[in-house]
Amino acid sequence: MTITWLLLIPFLGGLLAWQMERAGRDAPRHIALACTVLMVAFSAGIWLGGDFSYGPGEHPWLVEEQAPWIDRLGITFHLALDGLGLVMIVLTGILGAVAVLASWKEVTHRTGLFHLNLMWTLAGVVGVFLAVDLFLFFVFWEVMLVPMYFLITVWGRDVAGGLTRAQAATKFMIYTQAAGLLMLLSILGLVLAHVDATGVLTFGLDDLRNTPMSPTVAYVLMLGFFIAFAVKLPVVPLHGWLADTHAASPTAGSVDITGLLLKTAAFGLLRFALPLFPEASRDFAYIAMALGVVTIVYGGVLAFAQTHTKRLIAYASLSHMGFVLIGIYAANVLAIQGVVILMLAGALSTAALFVIAGQVFERTGSFDTATLGGLWARMALIPPFALFFAAATLGLPGLGNFVGEFLVLFGAWQVDPALTAAACIGLVLAAVYALALLHRVFYGPAKAEGALAGADVREAAVLFVLAILLVLLGLYPQPVLDMSDSLATRIAGAVAVASP
Repeated sequence: MTITWLLLIPFLGGLLAWQMERAGRDAPRHIALACTVLMVAFSAGIWLGGDFSYGPGEHPWLVEEQAPWIDRLGITFHLALDGLGLVMIVLTGILGAVAVLASWKEVTHRTGLFHLNLMWTLAGVVGVFLAVDLFLFFVFWEVMLVPMYFLITVWGRDVAGGLTRAQAATKFMIYTQAAGLLMLLSILGLVLAHVDATGVLTFGLDDLRNTPMSPTVAYVLMLGFFIAFAVKLPVVPLHGWLADTHAASPTAGSVDITGLLLKTAAFGLLRFALPLFPEASRDFAYIAMALGVVTIVYGGVLAFAQTHTKRLIAYASLSHMGFVLIGIYAANVLAIQGVVILMLAGALSTAALFVIAGQVFERTGSFDTATLGGLWARMALIPPFALFFAAATLGLPGLGNFVGEFLVLFGAWQVDPALTAAACIGLVLAAVYALALLHRVFYGPAKAEGALAGADVREAAVLFVLAILLVLLGLYPQPVLDMSDSLATRIAGAVAVASP
């Protein structure tokens, strides 16, 4: 079985789910869930049999497939998988299953079409993690956005006093399409620079990696890639779409946005921006790290100020991505390994909080903290899970978020102690907004009387699995560290941001 099946499983599964709606609204759910489990099983099999150790001069791909596509333009259907891509595809399958299970009761109409869009979003994300032809990468980058637009527009919610779901989806598309256009221009600029230097027209990553170009051209093209990825990451001040999109999205949409779409941007920086432009990235590193600090503090302050639970969680995820940006541009082995751990742990913990927000909404009909409060005594199982994931978000030792943040800060300290010390403010802010979320929703006086339904078996199982994964990452992160060691060494050797 080839890695192309990692693309075909969600793509064909989405089509089958759409067509099987006529058999009942539960049929698409079971088909989509089976496809996500199959994705996890297939990628886990590659993980267990993979060799993640390779030297600086060796080819980094565990599995690679290439076929002619548009020969006249030097475009090939080139897929390849290394440790970073593999761990992100495993995450895609896990969060895909979480999205399906979280929407089991929430989505009751057009379930076939819903799961078609959900699975095609996953297919686009997997394509981003597999593509090593830059044109193919751009195609998948755009493909994953269209079904997400429909998920928000058709199954989202209008926000009281805010944007409608159609307006939020349109805002999301404008930001991401503008970023996609800038990425396309940067890709074309790099390809033309390669043609000018070598006379060879190609979009292959391995060929373009050593393109001779002037420092000015390299810096400009690197900025194009960085800004395009920074919109999706997101980075302040390019974050304007994030909170509105989350507030209007269905639970499955929020899980996929925070757990996967944001991580494709971090992946893009590691896969393309730094390897293609190592010297320019080195020159830009301190600016990027400073933007990361601003994102951490700004996101943390705004998270505390929110009264809408999903907006609060959205700004918390924004703050976490600031740590990811700092780790990427610190560009040493410890920091990059920390980024990989933090991408996984942040995706799991934040996705869990969005799931809990959706579960609370199903029982109370509200995301507004002014109408919530005192739910701990009125609702079984869900509040203790919320406490656990809030603790993970604030970086409690023993959980994956702590390991990731510790490695990022330890690696960044070797590059710039002052910026790293400023980033530590985010650890304090995380405690403030995480505890504020718990207090406003679950503690304090109850705003209404009577017991509410606790978590059922399906809901508890989803949260339990996410909790176990966070504990495993916190207590035994070594498999992920081993997987990312060669990648981190390769990037660190190319960029090597020196300490001042």
